[in-house]
Amino acid sequence: MKSRSQTYFRLSFAVHDLLAQNVIITGLLLTLDRVEQSYPYMLLFVATNINWIISSYFFGLYRGKHRSTHHFFRKSFYTFSLYFFLTLLFIYFSNNHYSRIFTIIFFSGFGTIIFISRMMYVGTAFFFSNRYQQQKKIVFIGYNDITKKLARHFSLNNAAAVHGYFDVYDTLSTPHEQYLGRLNNCLGYALENEIDEIYCSISPEADDRIYELAQAAENGFIRFKYVPDFRIFLQRNYHVDFASDVPILSLRTEPLEEVDNRIKKRLFDIVFSSVVILLVLSWLVPLIALLIKLDSRGPVFFTQMRSGKNNVPFLCFKFRTLKVNGDADKVQVTKDDKRYTRLGKFLRKTNIDELPQFFNVLQGWMSVVGPRPHMLRHTEEYSKILSDYMVRHYVYPGVTGYAQINGYRGEIREKEQLLKRIEYDIYYMEHWSMWLDLKIIVLTVFKSFLHDENAY
Repeated sequence: MKSRSQTYFRLSFAVHDLLAQNVIITGLLLTLDRVEQSYPYMLLFVATNINWIISSYFFGLYRGKHRSTHHFFRKSFYTFSLYFFLTLLFIYFSNNHYSRIFTIIFFSGFGTIIFISRMMYVGTAFFFSNRYQQQKKIVFIGYNDITKKLARHFSLNNAAAVHGYFDVYDTLSTPHEQYLGRLNNCLGYALENEIDEIYCSISPEADDRIYELAQAAENGFIRFKYVPDFRIFLQRNYHVDFASDVPILSLRTEPLEEVDNRIKKRLFDIVFSSVVILLVLSWLVPLIALLIKLDSRGPVFFTQMRSGKNNVPFLCFKFRTLKVNGDADKVQVTKDDKRYTRLGKFLRKTNIDELPQFFNVLQGWMSVVGPRPHMLRHTEEYSKILSDYMVRHYVYPGVTGYAQINGYRGEIREKEQLLKRIEYDIYYMEHWSMWLDLKIIVLTVFKSFLHDENAY
């Protein structure tokens, strides 16, 4: 039922948005004196529809479950921004002269409708959720960390009125003012006080009365919800998926496990790396190559085997920044490393030395954004220090990454530095989105022009 409602929600908004866009264009074509219903405008009509479909797919506007109404609002904003950009590109490169009045009214009108529809959705959802939640009354069975955490959640978010706790024992090990009595008293109290939901954190296997209580509560139109404590098995956060009706626990969420997300990320990698190679590296590589040759003896590029996705080694490209030496595969580069060439220090500070890795991206060994690839030797060493280290290899390594924009780049001198870098890498993997990738790229470019004490 829940899946059907989510499908209906996505479908209704998809139809609404496309209909609104097409109604505005049609209305403008019929009413504006300066606009003729000519071939260029018919072409624009088709292009706007295609651009909206591409943009909404790119940010997953009508796909998946939105974590909140505000999350849907943000995705709508990102989608419209990309749509606006793509449509302007089409207008610019089509060599057709479109009316400025038409363009301004169309974008402002469609943007306003998108904004108003989302605001109405957020406001309506907020109104009805508050109205329902203020009426909802709940009790807990069991007084432990799980129920206390839930009680705090409901109270802080004004989600329900918590009446108190019942337990299987006469008294709680830790007395609490909201202790309502033994398990046997729970149903009577719930019926008398018109309780809406009972949350039970005690395993039915531990007390047979739980089964009977659950059935009696359902018959009394009181929703009975069981809260399992999987921390017995997993001493960490976990994620629950369902295959049919079978719950499946995993240690983390991974958006890039979904095929369509991998396709979007790969398409973005191909387009972005191709643009960088054609517009930047086509003239920058010969220039840097000349400067490197004038500065020191040795090859232009430094190539080294690095750890890729699933720990598969690949040949990573960089501009050479050090004098030719035999320790390149063994020793990290330090702040005052004597192996630097005069040009090399500048290339590393500005991240220019990493630009040849866009060839790795185009080849499919790397992504534009992801955990930075480490030397094979360091992968072996670090995996022995941190148990979660190898998790970062679930995704393709990146030219830049979430850890790097947060200051964790360059030499690793202490275990804490490695720990924080891995935390950021895993966070990126668990919270990936196209918007996060774009944010990391923009911040990387911005930080390249600022002084970073770890840039060496």
